[in-house]
Amino acid sequence: MRASLFHEHGGPEVFEYTDFPTPEPTPNQILVSIKAVALNHLDLFVRAGIPGMKLEMPHILGSDISGVVKEIGHSGIEGLEEGQKVIIDPGLSCGTCEFCRMGEQSLCAKYQIIGEHVRGGYAEFIAVNQENVIPIPKRSGLDFVELAATPLTYMTAWRLLMTKGKLAPGDDILIIGIGGGVALAALQIAKIAGARIFVTSSSDTKLDRARLLGADFVINHNTTPDYHKEIGQITDRRGVDIVLDSVGEATWSRSLRSLRKGGKLVTPGATSGPQATTNVNLVFWNQLEILGSTMSSRSELRDVLKLVWNKNIHPVVDRIFPLSKAADAHRVLEKGEQFGKLVLRP
Repeated sequence: MRASLFHEHGGPEVFEYTDFPTPEPTPNQILVSIKAVALNHLDLFVRAGIPGMKLEMPHILGSDISGVVKEIGHSGIEGLEEGQKVIIDPGLSCGTCEFCRMGEQSLCAKYQIIGEHVRGGYAEFIAVNQENVIPIPKRSGLDFVELAATPLTYMTAWRLLMTKGKLAPGDDILIIGIGGGVALAALQIAKIAGARIFVTSSSDTKLDRARLLGADFVINHNTTPDYHKEIGQITDRRGVDIVLDSVGEATWSRSLRSLRKGGKLVTPGATSGPQATTNVNLVFWNQLEILGSTMSSRSELRDVLKLVWNKNIHPVVDRIFPLSKAADAHRVLEKGEQFGKLVLRP
């Protein structure tokens, strides 16, 4: 098969589009012919090198995968057949620890993410465990590119807003840095939930598009750097119930100051850096909650997929690149030029 891979960490120039052995599925695995794979900021971090992480080289990135079943490793697998249209649940867990038994797979001590800890979808084929393969209902009407733009971002946003944040109708939510996959998924989920939605961006074009998707208030954080004060004015000095901040270091303090008393800051990452400064006085005096989350459980992914299959929410795709141009796609993602998902197609 052909794959875009790298033999060492570095910039986008480390990618090589080359031949690589097609994986052989074990008896409990499915061989999937990949039709599309979407990028995530995680891909940038893994390619550059995450301190302490040891990867089998060459490494193949890609967590968000759509395709068709090519080969079933075991004849007893129900609900799957060759040629079936599928997406991949990117989370891998042991299945036996206390958290897995509770259905909290993303808390598993051995938790891994396809494309991060093990080889992923920047290739023509992938062999994955049968429990990670999700059949696509015919009613979805989504093509492979849209399907690839779905799993990681929606599962992450759903867990952050609905499980961790307990977002309720009438709540105010602030989403920092609209345009990325998780932020756009959160916007759509919050709209369905009946929340009032605030978003920030440095791009007026992205803010205009966010308004079309349902944002109630849009703030350019370049022209209004103290956006927490703007939010205070709009909410009559109350603040918002929830802030979703995946930016981290550059926005953390303002995110905390945007919350009402007893409000919640939820975070799935820190694209601007992890060393954020927290005013502890602000946290205890206002009784704030800071909630982190990685991915979601399998049941949470399937909960949010029901909204996708029923067309209540729809994946947003910015542009498509051929698999051979993975480096070009990474350069676009690094610049933050996209609104929605960047997708590679073999």
